[in-house]
Amino acid sequence: MTSQTEKPNACAACKDGQELDFEFTMAFQPIVDMRDQSVFAYEALVRGKDGSGALGILARVNEQNRYLFDQKCRVTAVELAARLGIPCFVSINFLPNAVYHPATCIRATLEAAARSNFPTDKLIFEITENERVVDKHHLKGIMEEYKRQGFKTAIDDFGSGYSGLNLLAEFQPDIIKLDMDLIRNIDKHPVRQAIVQGIVGVCQVLGIEIIAEGIESVEELKFLRTLDIHLFQGYLFAKPGFEHLPEVNWPSHV
Repeated sequence: MTSQTEKPNACAACKDGQELDFEFTMAFQPIVDMRDQSVFAYEALVRGKDGSGALGILARVNEQNRYLFDQKCRVTAVELAARLGIPCFVSINFLPNAVYHPATCIRATLEAAARSNFPTDKLIFEITENERVVDKHHLKGIMEEYKRQGFKTAIDDFGSGYSGLNLLAEFQPDIIKLDMDLIRNIDKHPVRQAIVQGIVGVCQVLGIEIIAEGIESVEELKFLRTLDIHLFQGYLFAKPGFEHLPEVNWPSHV
């Protein structure tokens, strides 16, 4: 959890309209629903203005600018989604350690949505399981506030971090995204099959939807569909489109 001495600094940055000293934009990757071959959502992914990957941008994020970066990510994603006419959900990664007061820190997102005429009930906020959550009570408060605002919530990279099912015991998101390393070559890996089957069972009881991300082969897709998973993301369907919505490749005979 961010210390009390840091909160006023971040809030002052918001109030004073401070800006980041670097720029970035977004690429969009579809999340598909194989039940009817529709696009369920597009995930907004950070990219450099020159189309470069996220690593160079994320390397510039630090304690001093984390809040401004997090806010800029949300606003940029919403504005671009509106410009591209995205008709479904838009999934935005957020940094829980950059959120101090959930109801206050969401204002810039709501204002961007209002300016752009983008419906806020089409927003999904993802937290990566790899991001170290120092204060789970604080994170629970964020997720509860976002649900109250009408957003969907998701845990990204589920199964790769230190918390796993313990995180679900603290709060229940609307969606979890299975980590790509967990499902890589799952059609050939009995241990991973057993683990994912267990996660699916828990999520069915809790009413949590599952997205399998990082799908690269038809074999992975076929096996995961036998587990009653319907939502997928990965290069098999489309690579991220730099400031545009890529065409979806629908595998045949699946």
